[in-house]
Amino acid sequence: MSRLLRIKPMSMLSQEACEVGEHTLKRSLGAMNLITLGIGAIIGAGIFVLTGQAAARHAGPAVALSFVLAGITCAFAGLCYAEFASIIPIAGSAYTYGYATLGEFVAWIIGWDLGLEYGFGAATVASGWSGYFNSLLQQFHIYIPPRLTATPGTVLVFFHEQWLPLMSLPPGTDPTGLPHVMALFNLVAILAVLVVTAVLVIGIKESANLNSAIVIVKLGVVGIFLVLGTYFLITHPELARLNWHPFIPPPDGHGNFGWQGIAKGAASIFFAYIGFDAVSTAAQEAKNPQKDMPFGILGSLVICTILYIMVSTVLTGLVNYKELNVAAPVALGIDVTGVSWGSLLVKIGAVFGLGTVMLVMLLGQSRVFFSMSRDGLLPKWASEIHPRFRTPWISTIAVGVVVAILPAFLPVDRLAELVNIGTLLAFTIVCAGVWVLRVRHPDLPRPFKTPFVPLVPILGIVTAFYLMLNLPLITWSVMIGWLLIGLVIYFGYSLKHSKVQALVADAEAD
Repeated sequence: MSRLLRIKPMSMLSQEACEVGEHTLKRSLGAMNLITLGIGAIIGAGIFVLTGQAAARHAGPAVALSFVLAGITCAFAGLCYAEFASIIPIAGSAYTYGYATLGEFVAWIIGWDLGLEYGFGAATVASGWSGYFNSLLQQFHIYIPPRLTATPGTVLVFFHEQWLPLMSLPPGTDPTGLPHVMALFNLVAILAVLVVTAVLVIGIKESANLNSAIVIVKLGVVGIFLVLGTYFLITHPELARLNWHPFIPPPDGHGNFGWQGIAKGAASIFFAYIGFDAVSTAAQEAKNPQKDMPFGILGSLVICTILYIMVSTVLTGLVNYKELNVAAPVALGIDVTGVSWGSLLVKIGAVFGLGTVMLVMLLGQSRVFFSMSRDGLLPKWASEIHPRFRTPWISTIAVGVVVAILPAFLPVDRLAELVNIGTLLAFTIVCAGVWVLRVRHPDLPRPFKTPFVPLVPILGIVTAFYLMLNLPLITWSVMIGWLLIGLVIYFGYSLKHSKVQALVADAEAD
């Protein structure tokens, strides 16, 4: 049992953080790159899709409080991430932090769990991006063969000059007589993931600059929605009073609405906050990680939490929460204002927004595998660095190919909830790790210190686990199954090739 709990020595981590040369990742990211990296991942599906669904299904207008609860949980975890990132500026995020504090077995679990978080998350976003991109093209009468735009078996019908899934037709619409086809696979999603993968292989600086440019565009879209929506509510106060009452709808008997609905809403939208976790995976590519990593993690978290609260408040004021369980709730909100170009604006924002979420998630996944490979827990090819681009190119391509296949052939309706449980588990381990490290190494230099330890880590653990309990049972079942697969790999390969295990064995032999 002691073998499984062997930690990675801080001396080894410090040595890796100081490495330079062609075999290492290129340090080229500044503080603003890291903030926009976080915003790029956070502002996406959360605003353009999940806000409306959480309001309609779980919390009503009080979905704004769901974002507050989720934001508070993230704040506890974010403070812990910031301390770790300033001490251990190594790619790998929660995996690396767990290895340094809780032992190799826990590190493997969280590293494998991050595969569920980033890989399946990117697949979910790719599917959503495909739908928005195809809808945007059709608005300009550009049609991709419909058989290549959805998962196998999806029935698509031609309605109002657009190919739409049969299930998304307006209630009461008779599809009889409408042209229809059955999809073969989602080629659009495949190409989207492969293009993002190519950008990541070319270089982290180029990827970050592209992400920063797109972040400016989508923040502009969100800003326009807030200005138009707020002005309309100010000039039509009776609409806001009608839609915001009751602010917390009564319980429906199934755990939704009321105060429990707020908690379920927070659990369902946690997918929206995955971005600041992804920032920490780029620690080994930051110019000044001790200073810039806390700035990037906490800065992106604060900005995005404020935007989520504002957007959800305005949206539920414009549209009754019962009507928001649609694919594009923000477009529905803009339609209320009478702005004819609103739907087009939201689709453009969603295409850009979801694109950068894909980019950051794929970046995070490849960096976690890079770190695991450097430690001997995965095959050596996963940490091979391209001699020219200085990126983990084989790992990036391998992750990109697998992620491209998932949305092309598999329905991904529930993957957001699977990503939520993976993210919350990562947060729990990081919070516990900060507490453990304070006890074991109280004198370790800490450029950024989490305040009020152990209170903040304990609150982070409790709130994250509470939100996990509010997720559907199927998410727990899938996560346990995924971890069981990981354990087979760990005991079959990783334990035998671990560099930490070899280091300890050599020391004992001496």
